[in-house]
Parts: sequence; C-alpha cells; structure tokens
Amino acid sequence: MKQHDFTSGSIMKQVWTFSLPIMLTNLLQISYQFVDSLWVGNLLGADALGAIAVSSTVIFTILSFIIGINNATLTILSQQKGKDNETGLKNYLNAFVVVLTALSILLGIAGYILSESILRWMSTPESMIPDATAYLEINFIGILFLFGYNFVSTVLRALGDSKTPIRYVMIAVVLNAVLDPLFIYVFNLGIAGAAYATILSQGISFVYGIWDTLKRKLVPFIMPKLPSSDEVSTIMKLGLPSGLQMTVISAGVMAIMSVVNSFGSDVVAGFGAAQRLDSLIMLPAMALGTAVNSMAGQNIGAKKWRRVHDIAKYGVIFNLVIMVFISTIVVLFAEWGIKLFIGEEEAVQFGTDYLKIIAFFYPFLGINFILNGIVRASGAMFQVLILNIVSFWILRYPLSYLCSIWFGDNGIAIGMGLSFVISSVIAFSYYKVGKWDKIELSAREK
Repeated sequence: MKQHDFTSGSIMKQVWTFSLPIMLTNLLQISYQFVDSLWVGNLLGADALGAIAVSSTVIFTILSFIIGINNATLTILSQQKGKDNETGLKNYLNAFVVVLTALSILLGIAGYILSESILRWMSTPESMIPDATAYLEINFIGILFLFGYNFVSTVLRALGDSKTPIRYVMIAVVLNAVLDPLFIYVFNLGIAGAAYATILSQGISFVYGIWDTLKRKLVPFIMPKLPSSDEVSTIMKLGLPSGLQMTVISAGVMAIMSVVNSFGSDVVAGFGAAQRLDSLIMLPAMALGTAVNSMAGQNIGAKKWRRVHDIAKYGVIFNLVIMVFISTIVVLFAEWGIKLFIGEEEAVQFGTDYLKIIAFFYPFLGINFILNGIVRASGAMFQVLILNIVSFWILRYPLSYLCSIWFGDNGIAIGMGLSFVISSVIAFSYYKVGKWDKIELSAREK
C-alpha cells in the first residue's frame, strides 16, 4: 500500500488530502445522530426524544471510551506500518480484534443487566424509564457492532486510508434514515424500533466493511488466535489511559453544564443550540488531529523525526488558517445559526453572544488537537490523559465557573476561551520539552 505511506512525499499535501475525508466522515456521523433525533421527535414525540437523549448520554460515554481505545489502535498500528513490520502489524491487529471483541461482549452483558439501574442513578424522570431502558438495552445487545463499526475505519486510517471509511459510514447513515421510519412507524415498534434501526445499520456497515477489506486486501487480517502477553500488555498500557482521556472529557462537559444550568432555561437552551454548532465548527480541527496522529505514527515507527515535527508544523498552520476563517464566519452569522435551532429571544441572545466570544478562541483549541495528536502518536497516552485532566478540571471548569461569577452568563464563554489559550500553551510546552519522543511501545522494542 505505497499510496498510503506517509514516510515520504509532500507533507503539506498529505495533511490536507488525508484530513479532508476524515472531516467528511465526522460530518456524516453527526448527520446520523441528527436524522435519528428527527425521526424519533416527529414520529414519537418529545418524551421519546427525551428518553433517547438520556440513553444517548450513556451510549456517548461508552462511545468516548471506544474512541479512546481506537486512538491506541491508531498509534500502535501506524507505528508498525511505519516500521514496515508486516508481522507486527498482523499480530497487533489480531490482538486488538481479540481484546476488543472480549471487551464489547463483557460491556454488552453488564450494560444490558444494569441499564435500568444506570438510568435511575442518573435521576431519569420515571415516565421516561421504560422507553429509555428499552432503547439502552437494545443498544447494549448490539454494542459489538458499535465497536466493530468504528474499529474497521480506525485500522484503515492507521494504514493511511481515510477515504474508504466514508463508504462504510455512508451505508450506516442511509440505512438508518430508511430503517428508522420503517421500524418506528410501519412496524409500530416505537422507540425500540429506533434502537433496532441503529444496531442493524451499524451491523450491516460493519459486516460489509469486513467483507470489503478482506476482498480488496486492504487490511492484513489473520485467523483469530490468542495474542501474546506482551501484545495485550501494550494494548492495555495505551488503551486504558486513552479510553479514560475521552471519559474525562465527557465528564468535564457535564461539569460545565452544571455551570450553564445555574443561569436558567434560556441560557441552557442558548448553550444547547451553540453546542450543536460547535460540533460542526470543530470538525476540521478534530479531523486534523486524527490525521496527524496517523501520519506522525508512521514516521515515528520509521524514526523520521524531522518529518514528525514538520507534520506538527503544517498541522498547526492548517488549523490556524481554517479556524480563523471559520471564526470570522461564526462572528458574522452567529445569530442566524442559533435561530436555526431556537426562537426564544433571550435564548437566541445568549447563544449569539456565546458564539461571538468563543469564536476568537477556536484556533487555540485546534492547536490542542494537533499537538496532542502528535504526542499521542508516540504512545504517550498517560501524558495526554494528564493534559486533558488539566485542561478540563484545572482550567476549563474552574475558569468557566469563576468567570460566570465575575461577568455573568457571558463569563461562561470567556472562561472556556481562556482555558483554550492556557491549554494550548501547556500542550506546546510539553511538545517542546517533554520526553514523549523517547517512549517505546513495548518491552520488546527497548
């Protein structure tokens, strides 16, 4: 797969062409959730949509852990690719398949049994418990598909292919859009129908992805076998802190919501609308972070450190150009964007003010994505976990809280923006003086 080799060629061109398909894939993932909510809200009403929203919080936490594990997959496999170590690539790929399959089965069983208890622990309104439990239980039954669906795409990106995953995600999005009304309305399955549509569309996409990669020999899969203790140890050493990174982030978001909630329903509504736009605005920076993770991983494996630092440089430059442009658009059209979601005047005012303030800080948050992606590519998962804890729990949450006291509801955006700036300085400092470039993935490599 020479065309997927990032250890030679124009870095500027590679960063751009590799990250663009990732942006599109992430956009499709967002549309997946949007379409799901659209059908449920229109066909089943506000209570059902609320039940899904509550259940989705649990699913998002699990998905965050999966994304974290996949970051470890990206690092390990991209380094093996960079070393041109076909045996190591096959063995680690096999180890990930075995470990993630076992993990998804255990999570599925535990989640299915504990679904109702989890929802009650979250203080879910009693009227929503039956629907939310049904939705959550079905999703836990199909959690293997959620793992597999994301894993295949991650493996391909580690090998330098960001285009093929678009097809798999597109299949899931289209199937879900068709199956949702069929199962919910035609088959009269209600909220359970939405859950069945989700796991079936992900399952078909996953099976097709496996078939396609095997048929076209895109991935060097082998017949599953028990992995070595060293391989499992390496996966756990990188995978657990990487999974916890995403859990720390999702918990931090919930903590910030507690600050937002203290200002009442108008601010909550405005913040919710702004966050929907945030998820779109940050797509380029997130895609660039994933792209440089894979690209740097291959070059770290090949010991081409000059290229690693050039990847970081071009990643930051692209981020600044794109995010400054997006920030300008956000400032000009903030009110129009907020009004796409809500109409209440005070809520629109807060959402507009929030976006106009935070827009100036988006480029700094993008720097975090890029530099953490580079550092993560070396295997410094624990270090990035610490950086995320500092970012969310020592900076973002306390600064949002303090600034909201000093400046009122606009202080939420000011505090978050200041945390982006300070976090980017800390991330840059660690990138320059940290020992991340001395890390070896496993004891065998020392």
